[in-house]
Amino acid sequence: MCGRFTLKGPPNQIAKMLGLDIVPNLEPRYNIAPTQDVIAVRMEDGGRAMVKLKWGLVPFWAEDLSIGSKMINARADTVAEKPAFREAFRSRRCLIPADGFYEWQSRGKGAPKQPFHIHRPDGEPFTFAGLWERWEKGGEPVETFTIVTTDAPESLKPIHHRAPVILLGDHMEHWLATSQEATDGLAELLTALPDGELIADPVTTLVNNVRNDSPDCLEPANEDEPQPAPKSAQGDLFG
Repeated sequence: MCGRFTLKGPPNQIAKMLGLDIVPNLEPRYNIAPTQDVIAVRMEDGGRAMVKLKWGLVPFWAEDLSIGSKMINARADTVAEKPAFREAFRSRRCLIPADGFYEWQSRGKGAPKQPFHIHRPDGEPFTFAGLWERWEKGGEPVETFTIVTTDAPESLKPIHHRAPVILLGDHMEHWLATSQEATDGLAELLTALPDGELIADPVTTLVNNVRNDSPDCLEPANEDEPQPAPKSAQGDLFG
């Protein structure tokens, strides 16, 4: 799954990665959480546009906004058929820029979970495959999004068995494309990155609190916090 992530790189680096001429002067974010506003890129008038969307997709047919808190992720294997996501999958896809995400490793019954910050070895940004929706039932329209997830690469499964779908290079272009030909090939994009493309660092439990959004969230786990399981035990974490 994906329940928290980071976006802290310089705006010019983010703009280059997204194929945009310029992006706003973004504040570094170290603990982006569901229900918060997040920058995203989607197609508008034949070109890429940066917008702000609320994390937690609310289908256009929903009675109220509360369902969004349960729709922060969409499974790659069911996204094309599930009623909450299928229309967005066909025609309302977006990119969510990030440079890392957090997952929590189970330590067994009664033990606190260990958070990890997962990122590219070079620290470069990337994008999540996202879907967006516009909800209009009186008042101002609300635009929301979800992040598509898939099976984690083998190297990350000892931490968590799910991971967000990460798109790079031409796959970003394909995900945003609006032609029918592009839509037919989307399922091929919804896979994990190869092993070695991501690394995981154990970090402080400060990230557990959504009110903490500072570089301190990325401090290494200290000796008083739980540490990663030894390799001999990792294979048992998820059966």
